Amino acid sequence: MDTRKWFADAKYGMMAHFGLYSLLGGEWRGERVRTYAEWVQASCAIPNNEYEELARIFNPIYFNADEWIRLARDAGMKYFVLTAKHHDGFALYHSKADRFNVVDATPFGRDIVYELADACVKYGLKLGLYYSQELDWHHPHGGGYTNLAPCAGVSWDNSWDYPDRTKKNFDICFEEKIKPQVTELLTSYGELLLVWFDVPHTISPEQSLELNRLVKHYQPDCLINSRIGNGAYDYVSLNDNEIPSTPPPEVIETGDPNALGGYKYSPYGLYEIPATLNDSWGFKYYDQNWKSPERIRAQREKLNGYGINYLLNVGPDGLGRIPSFSKEILLAAK
Repeated sequence: MDTRKWFADAKYGMMAHFGLYSLLGGEWRGERVRTYAEWVQASCAIPNNEYEELARIFNPIYFNADEWIRLARDAGMKYFVLTAKHHDGFALYHSKADRFNVVDATPFGRDIVYELADACVKYGLKLGLYYSQELDWHHPHGGGYTNLAPCAGVSWDNSWDYPDRTKKNFDICFEEKIKPQVTELLTSYGELLLVWFDVPHTISPEQSLELNRLVKHYQPDCLINSRIGNGAYDYVSLNDNEIPSTPPPEVIETGDPNALGGYKYSPYGLYEIPATLNDSWGFKYYDQNWKSPERIRAQREKLNGYGINYLLNVGPDGLGRIPSFSKEILLAAK
């Protein structure tokens, strides 16, 4: 299969931000997060030993992989992207590299990635996996400490548990956790359409290229988005919720996805916009600023007309339910 052509033809996908943060719904001890609910640990500087308590009660008894993927199919979507590991370092699959995962650390004890991979096969969708390859607030050497710009939390890195940045070495996290976990995802869940990396700051060009080669070694047809960093990508993930006013650059076939840097040019003419249905990616119970079906439909038509895929996010709650508002909007926008 020509994965690049399939991706270009697919045009529409669903993303799901789901994790321990879904339990909190955008609030910690009476304090609402400033922006995104999935950033609650960084926004409220929750120490790891307290955040780990969420894992001990994480039991999304209403999670149903078939329901999630069937909704995506019924809404006209062709692929599905799950946050296999977000910035908090918690994995939604059975990782042998780190016990901070849904099987080993929670009463739920089920491999969510595995169940969704099966459901994708059953309902004819292709699977992509989001993996935060740099930010990892659970690891003492997680990246982001080189970026002092404002963000959705008190800092990009975990500066509340590990304040001395002079002692941080992302190379350790990269070797101990990042590479082993990416390898697990590539070798345990069947054919992947893509790996969706995010927020590169500290990661070096050599490390981005090493991840690229790791993906292509195990799954040569698997696509890599531009947020891997340092130009080692197949397609461009434009800014969150960005609706460009003009089409992106024309296709120029180079044959070398590592030859071009930046985030605004795709060597294969493949582009995607990640977007939210309200203002948060993770579940935030008080965020009722929902986009209308008409707006979703208009944005999709505009983006697809520009040759840009529309990756539209849902934020399931702590019980594993996709909010009814999300379902109604997606089905009405078909």
